[in-house]
Amino acid sequence: MFAQTKVSGHVFDENNEPVAYANIIFKNSSEGTITDENGTFYLESSETWNTLIVSFVGYETIEYPLDKKVNYNLKFVILEAASALNEVVIVAGKQSKKAEENPAIAIMQKIWEHKRKNGLRQFNQYAYDRYEKVEFDLNTIDSALIQSNLFKGMEFIFKHVDTSNVTGKTYLPIFVNEEVAKVYGDNILKKEKVELKGNKNSGFSNNQSIIDFIKDLYSEYDVYDNYLKFFDKSFVSPISTTGINTYNYVLADSAYIDNKWCYNIIYYPRRKNELTFKGDFWVADTTFAIKNINMQASKSANINWVKEIYIEQEFEVLNDSVFLVKRDYFMSDFTFNKKEKSRGIYGKRTTLYDNYVFNEVKDEKFYKDEVFDYNKDAYNREDAFWDQNRMEPLSKDEKGVYKMLDTLKTVGKFKRLYNLGSILASGYIEIDRWNMDYGPIFSSFGYNDVEGLRLRAGGRTYFGPNDLWRLQGFVAYGLKDDKFKYGFSAKWLLNQKNRLIISAGHRRDIEQIGASLTTSTDVLGRSLASNALFTTAPNDKLSNIKLTALAIEMEPIKNVLFRLGGDYRILSSASDAFSLDYVDPESPTGISSDLKQFESTFAVSYFPGRKMTGHGVERLNANDTYASIFAQFSLGDKHIFKSDFNYTKIQLSYIQPWQLGGIGRLRSTLEAGKTFGTVPLGLLSVVPGNQSYFSIYKSFSQLNYYEFVTDTYAAMHLEHNFNGRLFSRIPLLRKLNWREIIGFRAVWGDLDQKNIDISAPSNIPLIAPTDEIYYEYSVGIGNIFRIFRIDFNFRGNYFNNPGARDFGITGSFGFQF
Repeated sequence: MFAQTKVSGHVFDENNEPVAYANIIFKNSSEGTITDENGTFYLESSETWNTLIVSFVGYETIEYPLDKKVNYNLKFVILEAASALNEVVIVAGKQSKKAEENPAIAIMQKIWEHKRKNGLRQFNQYAYDRYEKVEFDLNTIDSALIQSNLFKGMEFIFKHVDTSNVTGKTYLPIFVNEEVAKVYGDNILKKEKVELKGNKNSGFSNNQSIIDFIKDLYSEYDVYDNYLKFFDKSFVSPISTTGINTYNYVLADSAYIDNKWCYNIIYYPRRKNELTFKGDFWVADTTFAIKNINMQASKSANINWVKEIYIEQEFEVLNDSVFLVKRDYFMSDFTFNKKEKSRGIYGKRTTLYDNYVFNEVKDEKFYKDEVFDYNKDAYNREDAFWDQNRMEPLSKDEKGVYKMLDTLKTVGKFKRLYNLGSILASGYIEIDRWNMDYGPIFSSFGYNDVEGLRLRAGGRTYFGPNDLWRLQGFVAYGLKDDKFKYGFSAKWLLNQKNRLIISAGHRRDIEQIGASLTTSTDVLGRSLASNALFTTAPNDKLSNIKLTALAIEMEPIKNVLFRLGGDYRILSSASDAFSLDYVDPESPTGISSDLKQFESTFAVSYFPGRKMTGHGVERLNANDTYASIFAQFSLGDKHIFKSDFNYTKIQLSYIQPWQLGGIGRLRSTLEAGKTFGTVPLGLLSVVPGNQSYFSIYKSFSQLNYYEFVTDTYAAMHLEHNFNGRLFSRIPLLRKLNWREIIGFRAVWGDLDQKNIDISAPSNIPLIAPTDEIYYEYSVGIGNIFRIFRIDFNFRGNYFNNPGARDFGITGSFGFQF
C-alpha cells in the first residue's frame, strides 16, 4: 500500500528558462504527469520503476535512470532536437486558432461535432453503480507543526502521515466519507434518481451539513459542457466550444491506449486571472471521445482560499463507439494564501463508476422525488458490505483514520477545538448536558436610537440535528429605553412523510417594520434595519410590536410548501419622533395610536432544485442555486379578537439566480403586491429603504425609511457579479483579484387616497412612486482583501423628496470563494 517510486524536480531549456507542460513518464508505463508553469513536477507510483522519461515536442528526449526509489529535486535541461528544427512546436505564447495552421484545432472541431454523441447522452435511459469517497487532509506536515502547542497531547495522530501523489506534500487524513449508490436516469424525461445504498464517515458522523457542503462544492460535472461549476464559479471547460477563445491548444503526441489510437493535446490559458485550467487530454481518433483528461486550475485564477485544483477523469471503452467515465478524481488545496510552502487542507473526492445498463425504461413515477428519503439502514452497514461494494480499497492511512478519529474525539483539547469551530459555523454554543444551545451569539449586541445599546440572550433545545421538535426563545434589554423584550416559539414535526409541522410563538419587541416588501413568517425574526450602529439619518422610526402567531404547514410534494397561519399583533410607535396614529371614529379623541389586528394567511412556496440537509423540524440549505417562488393571500377581519380593520392582501415574489457561464452570476428578484380595503400606515406596504452603511439586498440604498409607502407595488432587483472577468484584462488591476459588481433596483407603487386620509394624524408624509418608476443603480468592487465589498449607489430620480440622498457608499463583509 506504500508508494514504491517517487520523483520530483524541474525542467529547463538551454537558456535556463523553465519549460511548462513537458511530459514526465515512467518508462514502459502509462503513469505520468506534465510540468507546471514553473517547470516543476512531482510523480509517484505504487510500483517500482527504473527509468524516467522527460520529453517535449521539438526537443531531445531524456531517459534518466532511477537508482533509488525516492529521487527529489532533480534538474533536467532539455536540448532542441537538430533533426526537428523545421517542425518544432513551442508550447508557449499564443497558438493559432485556425485549423489549417494548428492541427490541434482540427481535432477540437471534430470533438465539438461528436460531443453530443458521446457519454450517456447517446442513450434514452441509463443506470450505473457509483462509489464515492470524500477525504479531508491536513497538509504540509513538518516537524515545526508536529511540535507546535496546537497539537500538544495529540501527537499520536501523526503516525498516519502520507505523501500526495499530485503535489508531493505530506498530509494527514482527518476525515473520510464513503458512499455507495445506484443511479438511474432518463434523457427523454430529463430525470435522474439516486438510490443511496450505504454511507459511512469518520470524524463528523453527526454533522451532515459538513458532508453536504463538501458535496455542493464538488458538484457533478461533464467535461463536454461549455462551463464547469466549482466553488460557485463557472470555469471554461477545455472541451468547450468557446474554448478556442480561452485556451491555446497544441497537438503533442499520439499513441495506442486500450487498443485505440489516440491524440494527446496540451492546453493552457490565453490570459491570466480568468477561471481556466491547464493540462492535457487524450482523444480517440474515430469517435473523438475523450479517453482521459487532467485539469489543473491556473494559479492566477480569481478564486479565494483555494491554492490548487486538480482533476483527473478516465473513460472506459465499452466498445468501439462507447466511452463512459470510469474514474473521477478531484483534489483542492484550501489555504489562506497561495504561497508554495503555506499549510492548508486537501479536499479530495474520488468517484468510481461501474455496471452500466442502458435503455431499460422505467415509469415516470419512479423518478418522483420523495419528500422524506432518509434510509437509516444505509448509515449502519457492516464491514462486509463495504468490502463488497468498494470499487477500490482504502489505503492504509485511510483505514487508520477511522480508528484515529475515534481516539481523537476522546481527547479534551480536540473537543475544545472542534467546539470552537462549531460555534463559528453555527453561531450557537452547545451545552450538551442540558440538551440546548445558547445563541445566536452574533445577535448578542445591537444598537438603534430608541433602545440605545441592546443586549440579547437566547437559546434553543438541541438533542441532535434531526430533532422532531424544537423550543427557542430570547430576552433582550435596551439600556436607553430601559425596557425588557422577549420572545419564544415552538415547532413540532408531526409527519415526516409530508413534513406536517405545527408552530406557535409570541414576541414582544421593538422593530423597524417595512424592512421588506414580502412578509416574513419567522415569529422571532428581526430585520437588520432594526439594528445599525452608524446610519445616514437617525434610526428612530421604530415600532413596538406584540405578536402572537399559530401556523400549520406541509410539503406534500418535494420543495412545494403550503402554509396556513394566523397572527394577532398590536403595533404602536416606539419613538416620539415617529407616529403610527390613524383616524378612528370610535375613539373618544377620534384618533388611535395602537393598532390591533388579526390576520389569517395562506401561502404557497416552490423551490425548484433546492437541496436540504437533515430531516428534522429544522433543516439547512445544502445549496444556493435554486429559485424561490412565493405567493400569499392574507385576510384581515375586524370580527376576530376585536381587530381594527377589514382588508385583503395579495403578495408575490420570484427570486432566481442565473449562472451566466464565463461572465459571472446574476441574481434577480421580482416582487408585487396589493392591499384591498382601507388601512392605515401600520398595515401598508413600505418600500424598504436602507439608512445603514451596509449593502442589503432587496432594499433601496438611497431611500430613507418610510420615504415611499404603497398599497399596490411592483419591484425589481438585479445584481450581477462578473467574478473579475473585466479587471483580469487590465494589467494594473489583474493581480488584485477584485471582482466587478453592478446593480439595478426599481419600484413602482400606488396609494389610494382613502389610505392617505386615514393616516393623516401620522407625522409621516405618505408618498408613492406613482408618476414615474423610482430607480437607482450601483457599481461595486468585491473581493477587496478577499472579504470586503464596497458599492457606490446612485439615485435615479425623485431628487426633490425631503431628505433625498443622491449618492451613497455602502459595504459588506463576507466569505466567498
